[in-house]
Amino acid sequence: MFAVCAIALLCLGSLSHSADPACEDLVRPLDQLDPAHLEGTWTVVAGSMTTPEYSEKFRTGDSASISFVNGTTFSRAFRSNDSCQYLNSNITLKGSSFDFHQYNITVTFLQTSCPDCLLLRFDNMSKEFQRMYLFSRRREVEQKEMDEFTAQAQCLNSLPPVVKDPTKPICPEQMSNDAETQPDEKTE
Repeated sequence: MFAVCAIALLCLGSLSHSADPACEDLVRPLDQLDPAHLEGTWTVVAGSMTTPEYSEKFRTGDSASISFVNGTTFSRAFRSNDSCQYLNSNITLKGSSFDFHQYNITVTFLQTSCPDCLLLRFDNMSKEFQRMYLFSRRREVEQKEMDEFTAQAQCLNSLPPVVKDPTKPICPEQMSNDAETQPDEKTE
């Protein structure tokens, strides 16, 4: 009888990590997304991915930033080897998420205790977690904010976060308004 109880407890214990209430809170989507709060530029501080390939690709870039315009345009700027690449997409916010139809990706805004941060979770269209990024108005965050991000990554069974070097320059804002209206336009 003892062996049966021990096996039952072990089985329940292994299920408890995935249903951990602390994890449910840590990876909960935002209840209310204020589009006005999104306006402006956000710099990537850290990223956590599900595969070593995603992690390595993220690690090789110098810096990255995103910006939202009127809640309808999502721009990304990537700097690598003193060169900038810009991508722009028209989006429609739906609750606490938006879709990248051309990439078959859903982006969800998650809760974070960091007051000037955005936490974005990227899932494929099968709703499988792919990667998560911590953005901030600052170039680096406090240790407690990074610890929270690390715990969030662990809850999603992701690889340890890759932290960007805050001393690396970011790309300047794009000068041309024309590029903002063209979906996924790449400019250098």
